[in-house]
Amino acid sequence: MTWHSPDASALLAVTRRAMNDDFEVVYPRLEFPQGTQAALDALDEIERIEQGLSVFNLDSQVNLINTSACDSPVWIEKELFDLISLCIRLADETSGAVDITSGALWKTWGFAKRQGRVPNEEDLKQAREQTGYQFIELDEVAQTIRLTKPGIELNFGCVGKGFAIDCAAEKLRDHAVERFFFQGGLSSILTSGSGWKIGIANPIRPGQRLRELILNNIAVSTSGSQKQSFRHGNRRYSHLIDPRTGQPAEGVFTATVLAPSATLAELLSTAFCILGPEKTEEYCSEHPEISAILTVPEQNRHKLKWGKTQQFGELYLIEWQHAR
Repeated sequence: MTWHSPDASALLAVTRRAMNDDFEVVYPRLEFPQGTQAALDALDEIERIEQGLSVFNLDSQVNLINTSACDSPVWIEKELFDLISLCIRLADETSGAVDITSGALWKTWGFAKRQGRVPNEEDLKQAREQTGYQFIELDEVAQTIRLTKPGIELNFGCVGKGFAIDCAAEKLRDHAVERFFFQGGLSSILTSGSGWKIGIANPIRPGQRLRELILNNIAVSTSGSQKQSFRHGNRRYSHLIDPRTGQPAEGVFTATVLAPSATLAELLSTAFCILGPEKTEEYCSEHPEISAILTVPEQNRHKLKWGKTQQFGELYLIEWQHAR
């Protein structure tokens, strides 16, 4: 996704590297003179969330869960408890298409080290046995988590950026910065105020825009496999793994989701890449607060009840856009 604003000359951008990506806060500098300090506080919050969710940080709550919660319940902060609760709800709503326990599958396909490989049957079987959000047990009263099956681990790669942006945006609001564009890499965005414009990129023709959107107080996330994939034989394998089958997702180039929060948008963009057009249409029809734009190979176009379609050579853009 790319963005611009009609009053770009009056904007100031503050950027920092985190989560292996560039996070950027953009705001009207004349309207909010306190904006620079607010942006720095917000980016500090990104770093705090990264440390808390990182499996590589030995002191993180997630690492404590992964090493101890199978033996006995582990107390966790409410912030993380609420995030895990939301992830479980979205897993239920998407029939398991997005699952924070699917890190073992991601590893066995070689994507953890960016060295893609086709796993043998035994490795894949073991990874599938170590996957399943149904093995997460939450106690709301005690605010604890327990993992009910050995080998189950949590990984927040499918939601980390969006969650960090949502948390960091509260720092901007604490400083009374009411209009901003907050971006994590080119995949997760949260906007406050109106008039922010972004472009949906063509996944197979770099530099070409398929669609422009005007964003008003909304979050956007795009998931796709173009930047992380590998070829083996005559087949391309995506880093987006279907937790239900253990196989890389097929049939969708990219999924862009508009949602009330960046956390929700990121979870659903991953899920829709795996679910495909028909199930995405079904989800959007049942959740009017969610809009989606999918790009799919020409041969995978489905006949849809109310999604708009537009052809761009080798691909179709399918859009479910609710009135806002």
